[in-house]
Amino acid sequence: MNIEVIKKLIRKYQSGHTDFVRQAEKAKAYYRNETDIMFPPLKEEQEKNEKPLRNADNRIPFNFHGLLVNQKASYMFAAPPIFDLGNKDANKKLTQFLGDKYPKVCKDLCIEASNCTVAWLHVWKDGKGAWKYAVVPAEQIIPVWTSDLEKELSGVFRSYQSLDEETGDSYTVYEYWNEKECMAYRLKAGDELDQLIPYQMFLVDPELCEYSDCYQHGVGEVPFFPFFNNNIDTDDLKNIKPLIDTYCKVFSGFVNDLEDIQEVIFVLTNYGGEDLGQFLRDLKDYKAIQIESDGDGDHSGVSTLTIELPVEAREKLLEITRKCIFEQGMGIDPDPQNFGNSSGVALQFLYSLLEQKAGLQETEFRLGFGRFIRCICRLQEIKIKDGTIVQTWTRTSVKNDQELSQIASQSKGIISDETIVSHHPWVDDPEKEMDLLKEQEESSAADISDMFPKEGASGDEGGDA
Repeated sequence: MNIEVIKKLIRKYQSGHTDFVRQAEKAKAYYRNETDIMFPPLKEEQEKNEKPLRNADNRIPFNFHGLLVNQKASYMFAAPPIFDLGNKDANKKLTQFLGDKYPKVCKDLCIEASNCTVAWLHVWKDGKGAWKYAVVPAEQIIPVWTSDLEKELSGVFRSYQSLDEETGDSYTVYEYWNEKECMAYRLKAGDELDQLIPYQMFLVDPELCEYSDCYQHGVGEVPFFPFFNNNIDTDDLKNIKPLIDTYCKVFSGFVNDLEDIQEVIFVLTNYGGEDLGQFLRDLKDYKAIQIESDGDGDHSGVSTLTIELPVEAREKLLEITRKCIFEQGMGIDPDPQNFGNSSGVALQFLYSLLEQKAGLQETEFRLGFGRFIRCICRLQEIKIKDGTIVQTWTRTSVKNDQELSQIASQSKGIISDETIVSHHPWVDDPEKEMDLLKEQEESSAADISDMFPKEGASGDEGGDA
């Protein structure tokens, strides 16, 4: 692609991407429990200096956002999706390609999408000719979409910082990926976009150490797959950020008040000493101070000032705010009193909001995984029966095992044993459990047969005398 066209595309999409990066960095900061309470604005610092009675300055963050995001990731991907291609050999090949890192990739995709509205999965071929895949930080990706209703991905800019080891100069690298190739450019820090130049970063001939600015990736499509958080392109922080900030502010203010009122405030009337320092020294050394009296009717003396805090009001506000955080965040408050010995119906109701949020993300993720798996099958020459990929998603939640066991026991003779075993709370591998049951039945039948031998099967070896 012509470099002038690349410059126009960067100018068109860079400004919007800057806002995207700022929002994503804010969400990731809250995920790390770096809330706004930790970084007060200048105005707040000025107000603090104007309040001499305020000494305590505790700033206590609460990681509600991290809790809710991790809760969703665990609920959806502790058991990652399973793909059925309609053939055992094909399923085995796909499983081998996905490898041990697949569960972690699923979890990372969920967290990235929850913080950045979208997560990106990248496929490429390494130096040994093997296909690899990994999650790319969303801040590095600038997508180029088509203008039709289907909104297909026509290209992707990957932008990141790089340090030239020879010169020590810092550069911004732009990789533009389309369905056929990747073209690389770089811009020196501080330079204008007009000074963008091709960047020879791809090794095309190892023997001659020859590099090129263009790379034929061989994927057959844009090798980036989007995984959206929901259907409206929002992150999980947007709805709860004001509530989290309120909770942190009220709680920190409460702690500061408790710390400040521990210091006794003396009210002096007609103090006869030189200064307040002398007052504190006399009080410490002599347990007495000098007070000047003007005679009868004089109210000279020392008294203490106490401050009463609205404890109940603040406790109620914190309680309401916490409840709103989990309602707006569509999660489960881990307070133990919410669980207890709850029935299956009660637990389902408890998980209802989380299930709604997970369902919205699952709908978007199914599309992403569908594109990704079809691409991998094409690259690895894995055949998909009837062109259909069956995705099986499993939720990980607190369950009433006793209730589920009773249901399984009562279902005997109504549904198949295989179905009962697959839904039993103690069974992780239904196929293995069915094999064990079959072996157990065969062993029991053999024992009964030994107890009641067939006629003529045994007897005295010598026969009749």
